[in-house]
Order: sequence, then structure tokens, then C-alpha cells
Amino acid sequence: MKLTLSVALLALAAPLAAQAQAVSPAVTAALADSARPAADKERDAARHPGELLAFAGVKPGDKVADFIMGGGYFTRILARTVGPRGRVYAYQPAEFIQYRAAYGDEQKAAVAGFANVTPLSDSLGTVKFAEPLDAIVTVQNWHDLHLKMSPPGFAAAMAKRLYDALKPGGVLLVVDHVAANDPGFTAPDKLHRIDPAAARAEIQAAGFKFDGSLPLLANAADPHTAIVFDPSIRGKTDQFVFRFRKPR
Repeated sequence: MKLTLSVALLALAAPLAAQAQAVSPAVTAALADSARPAADKERDAARHPGELLAFAGVKPGDKVADFIMGGGYFTRILARTVGPRGRVYAYQPAEFIQYRAAYGDEQKAAVAGFANVTPLSDSLGTVKFAEPLDAIVTVQNWHDLHLKMSPPGFAAAMAKRLYDALKPGGVLLVVDHVAANDPGFTAPDKLHRIDPAAARAEIQAAGFKFDGSLPLLANAADPHTAIVFDPSIRGKTDQFVFRFRKPR
């Protein structure tokens, strides 16, 4: 099953892969920014941020949300990419900050010095943005919406909330760790992974149109059975990259 799933994702993504390699000058300059933390730059080769943001179509002047921003890796890149005419909403859920105070410190560090970044730390159930967005980027986080702290149907409701936050034609980019066939969403809480097919169906049910995928982060050698923090697989997990679009 796991090999078949990876092959299927690769086949689906093949026509779009070439487009994703055309990294814009704005994204290239953002990646080269000397103010980026050295630890972030060291992760670029494995994370392919340029190709991911090119696939999402993020450009100067855009209004973008880094949804569940973690340490702010993408926040910093997005801030430089959208430039002074754009806006980045760096969202760190209140639930995460309550669980681990360092998440709040990381948010403060990531937004420091960026006049075009607005930090948000509302709860997942109440978060909203001040204006319609061109894009929402969420990386290795969709499974978090299915952790045991969330009530049934919470992720589906969040998909609708993000749909409503986007402009017509806006993009939702979802990257996450692949789980084996799991339509009941038991893997997220156990392994911090999610079944790509189940995630796709859930997001499409909110009204999104599936708009393609990329094989950039695929790894057919990942058995999909270990928690993503296991040293044997950490940093090398099989990941899907899905682009969804709000119909115009």
C-alpha cells in the first residue's frame, strides 16, 4: 500500500513538477537574505521552500497566512517574498503556546523586525484574519487538527474556516507526513502523520478544488509506521504536497 500510494502521488504530480522549479526572483532573494537564521538555511536543501512557494504562487504584494507557524521558518521567507506591499499573518495557536511556552517565544523571534508581519495567537476555534488572503501555507500541521485534544469534525470545520478566509482563486498549500490508509484519522495522534487521501477528501468537502501535487518531499523508503520524531525517520519522512484552490 505505501509503495502504491507514493507512486500514485508521483504520477499525479508529474505534469506540475516542472512548473514548481521556476522559483521567482522574489523567493530567491528571500532565501538568500543574510538575516535568516543559519539553522533555517541549513534546512533548505531538505525542505525545498523555494519550490513550495513557487508552487503556491506566492508573490510580492500578496496577503498570506503561515498557519501554525512553528518556529517561523516559513514566516521569515514569506515576509521577504511578499515585501512591503504584502502582509504575512504568522499564526501560532493559543493551544500550542499553552502546551509549550517556547512556541510563543519562537513566534516573537520570527516576527521581530518585520513591519509587514502580524502575529496572531488566538485559539484554533476562533482565529480569523483582518483581510481576505491570497494564500495560506500550512506545513506539517494538518494532522495536528486531528489530535485527541480536538473534538470530532474539528479539522473539517477548520478547512471551511480557511476556505472562507481566502479570496476567490486563493490557494491553500498543505504539506504533511504521509500515513498509510487511515480514513478514520487514528494515525495523527499516534504517529503525527495523516492519510493523504483522507486529508484531501476532508479539505475538498469544505469547497476547495484540488489543484495538484508535487513529489518533492516523497520518500518511498519510509514505511509509514514510525512516529515522525523517531530518529530512524526524523527529517526523512515521506511527505505529500497538495495545492487547493478556492473557486473564483
